[in-house]
Amino acid sequence: MKNSIFSLILIAIVLVSCTKDPKIDLFKINKQNIGLLTDTTQVKDLEFIFSKDSIVKFIKGDEFTGDVNDIDIYEKGGKKLLSITPNQALDSTAVIETVQILDSRFKTDKNISTLSTFKDINAAYKISRIDNLINSIVISVKEINASFTIDKKELPANLRFDMNMKIEKSQIPDSAKIKYFMLHWL
Repeated sequence: MKNSIFSLILIAIVLVSCTKDPKIDLFKINKQNIGLLTDTTQVKDLEFIFSKDSIVKFIKGDEFTGDVNDIDIYEKGGKKLLSITPNQALDSTAVIETVQILDSRFKTDKNISTLSTFKDINAAYKISRIDNLINSIVISVKEINASFTIDKKELPANLRFDMNMKIEKSQIPDSAKIKYFMLHWL
């Protein structure tokens, strides 16, 4: 008798939990996922995840060169959302290595998007590293495995041309805009 009551209660709990429709925010960025896209998603799963969007696969090489091929995701209206790089070229079971965020609707749990500024990033996260490149700087945030690219045109003139200069947080203007950002999963 006790087993049947326990079983009935267990079935009721399962049914109630299954009927709830948890709303997944398709534009929410976390350390290990972006909407339905996760750090374990395989290339073959992209058709299902982005079934309402357009997927464009670029073939830069062939199966013998080992080139990694980017996969771009567009809305049906033509707006580019994401650029995805798998860890293996031409392999449907390859997992996602990096995701470049291009659409401003994608936001982290601390409300950082491509519309954010350096001030927003600095206030929301601990900056792990700043890399000085030719035309941009890259702000790394280990907490969410992300890197934010800022065009050097956003920096004072004395910081734009010397690639060997170590750029500090205090030298970057609060108003410097994000060009794009990436999540790194491998």
